[in-house]
Amino acid sequence: MNINNRPIPSIQQVQNEQLGKNKINKPEASSANSFSSILQHKLQQKDEVKFSKHASMRLETRDIQLDDSQIKRLENGISKAEQKGIKESLVLLDNVALVVNIENKTVVTALDAKEAKEHVFTNIDGAVVL
Repeated sequence: MNINNRPIPSIQQVQNEQLGKNKINKPEASSANSFSSILQHKLQQKDEVKFSKHASMRLETRDIQLDDSQIKRLENGISKAEQKGIKESLVLLDNVALVVNIENKTVVTALDAKEAKEHVFTNIDGAVVL
């Protein structure tokens, strides 16, 4: 279509120009960014334990390091707590006390055995001893 002897671009052409695309209908989805691969990645992440920023800082400042086998045991403990309907749990793992939000599978804070001694834990509705 022309107005005043100038061609009017289509909506697709304007969108492509604004988005910096040179070709119309250019397929952009790569296998790494396809919907199914993103969905699978998110589903796998759902089962993994996460550490809040606060917990990560506590682990670092208290020089607490969890190895892969301890993380696996922690994940199993979280699953058991979830089956029992626990929402916020104290997890005792070797010489470490962790407060974990079970629904989000997120460690909220961490203390070593020395600091956990004579410490009162609040806002928990269950405990898991591993």
